[in-house]
Amino acid sequence: MLHFLLSPWIDDVPILRLIGYISVRAAAAAVTSLLLTFIFGPPLIRRLQALRVSQVVREGTPETHQVKGQTPTMGGLIILICAVVPTLLWARFDNQRYVALALLVTLWMGGIGFLDDYLKLKQKREGKKNEGLVERYKLAGQVGIGLVFGLILWQWPVSNLPGASTTLPFVKNVLVVPAAAWLAWTYVPFVTFIITGVSNSVNLTDGLDGLAAGLCAIALTTFALFAYVMGRVDASSYLQLFYLRGAGELTILCLALVGACIGFLWYNTFPAQVFMGDTGALALGGALGAIAVLLKSEFLLFFVGGVFAMETMSVIIQRTVFKVRKRRHGEEYARANRVFLTAPIHHHFERKGWKESQVVVRFWILGILCAFVALATLKLR
Repeated sequence: MLHFLLSPWIDDVPILRLIGYISVRAAAAAVTSLLLTFIFGPPLIRRLQALRVSQVVREGTPETHQVKGQTPTMGGLIILICAVVPTLLWARFDNQRYVALALLVTLWMGGIGFLDDYLKLKQKREGKKNEGLVERYKLAGQVGIGLVFGLILWQWPVSNLPGASTTLPFVKNVLVVPAAAWLAWTYVPFVTFIITGVSNSVNLTDGLDGLAAGLCAIALTTFALFAYVMGRVDASSYLQLFYLRGAGELTILCLALVGACIGFLWYNTFPAQVFMGDTGALALGGALGAIAVLLKSEFLLFFVGGVFAMETMSVIIQRTVFKVRKRRHGEEYARANRVFLTAPIHHHFERKGWKESQVVVRFWILGILCAFVALATLKLR
């Protein structure tokens, strides 16, 4: 928006030429979002406290988490507001749909999360079981946006590459497409799986103060670098990546989200004043998935989001092994011989004796290591 408004004045005010650079606008978006969290964060938290929008403690979490039942949730509204506004201010929307589509998925997922958080609050006040949005309805909403998103990219590609295509890390000049033209429709469920899976992975990870926000900031910073490089003819050619015309604008959205996540950490770090809730977790997961799909880098998510994948796998392994052992040996045996003390895996380490802040910082370190591995794919091709 600012680029459009200020462009007529560039000849009269030469310094305004800086807004033509994606790097400048991306940095401005990050700073703007960070400052907005300091402006809107405190009043929003006070409002949530006044409304008694408190966190619903998940079943099976350590006893030390019971005190968190008084901490307000829905703090993801801070992230959404403080990321979307700078993106609208600093991104260009002319002749490209990258940012618009990524924002669509982010806001839709945030809306599903908000509805889930609201229903949990309503049920809590009415003395009912805090189940929130019925699981099948939540999944239907996630799958629905995934199908729409995948269909748009398949039928109306946003880049110069075929809609139903993707790339592989560590491999140069290889574009993965369906084996036959009539199989191109399989790209739509593939995209749906990515969007749904990543959003739920981030939601599972959001169980400790600052954990999900910090990991998302690391992952989004990594994708910001990929978006910037893949959106430049010279840089993508040098690094032997596919050039995606217009993809550089995603750098602005990525860094706006990074600034919002870092600003949110001011209030979410241990001991947390507010939690992001499903509002923030589903929105951030949706944004990560959408950005990866738009950059044709879906498989890169396994490296960038390695910690999210680990958290999800811990839950899948725990539940699968429990069901098998219960069927073979009975429930008592299955409960006494779990793979993890509890899942997701961050709670396992808490029960092993790690302090909450230790788990969070160590998982951040793992997230940074995953980011370095992902960045290594730029040269190891």
